[in-house]
Amino acid sequence: MSVMKRVVKSVSRKGKKVLLSREPQLVEGPKRTLFLQGRKTSDMVRDLLKDMYNIKKPDALKLSKKNDVTVFENINPLEQLCKKHEASLFVFGSHNKKRPDNITFGRMFDYNLLDMIELGIEHYMGLNEFPGPKITLGTKPCLIFNGEIWDKQEDLKHLKSIFVDMFRRETTDSVRLQGLEHAISFNATNEKVFIRSYRIVLKKSGCKTPRIELDEIGPRMDFTIRRSKLPTEDLMKQASKKPKELKEKPKKNISIDKLGTKHGRIHVGKQEIAKIQVRKMKGLKKTAADKEMGPPVKRNRNN
Repeated sequence: MSVMKRVVKSVSRKGKKVLLSREPQLVEGPKRTLFLQGRKTSDMVRDLLKDMYNIKKPDALKLSKKNDVTVFENINPLEQLCKKHEASLFVFGSHNKKRPDNITFGRMFDYNLLDMIELGIEHYMGLNEFPGPKITLGTKPCLIFNGEIWDKQEDLKHLKSIFVDMFRRETTDSVRLQGLEHAISFNATNEKVFIRSYRIVLKKSGCKTPRIELDEIGPRMDFTIRRSKLPTEDLMKQASKKPKELKEKPKKNISIDKLGTKHGRIHVGKQEIAKIQVRKMKGLKKTAADKEMGPPVKRNRNN
């Protein structure tokens, strides 16, 4: 008995777009983030989720209902929600007596958990508490990670990678100076993380280069590192694998020195000088006397 596999084909334009987005792509676009809350949340957690959702839009989805999910005890319900809404990142908010004002940042690989970091909110000021104009929707922010500690501790390494994936947008080859409007600063210590958000203001300076000032627009967040779940080396290697089509093929006989100068080596085959066609000149032609004398006689060195 043979079983025929049903081929899913869409008729509508929207359905074709959905099927196309599910296929593996060589170049990834902005990753979608799912914002959701657990069984119980505080006002601070709800405000933080709302403000981060507004910064991440339009590549974000926020669920208004509460979810019976405990990410560190059972991650399967959250994996199903991410698969349902096609989100590779999630921000989960919860609140309880043991861990009050709790926020968990995490990533998925093939809709299975890759890594997640749990942070506790110590201090928070929302967007509405800062006066002045805000950034426009969909602005690509400048991410500033201050200090070497981000590359030394394993928890902070993964948290930095999660933040980069979350706030990364379309890749561009060049940036216009007037297009730099938003900057997010990340500072960290051994146990705490501080996040600040600024609007970049360009003012007159009397020369071609404008004077740059930073106006804090919020949100202002201070976190304490609590729990984490990191991937194994094999899983992280598989998630970070680069497609063969995007790998640059090494060019032979090309090297770059310490100063950045590119050097090339050219291999030339053996030249047959006897067959080279040279330009004939009147001064090189034999005269009548040379023709009568004949070819020159070769002398033996031993004689």
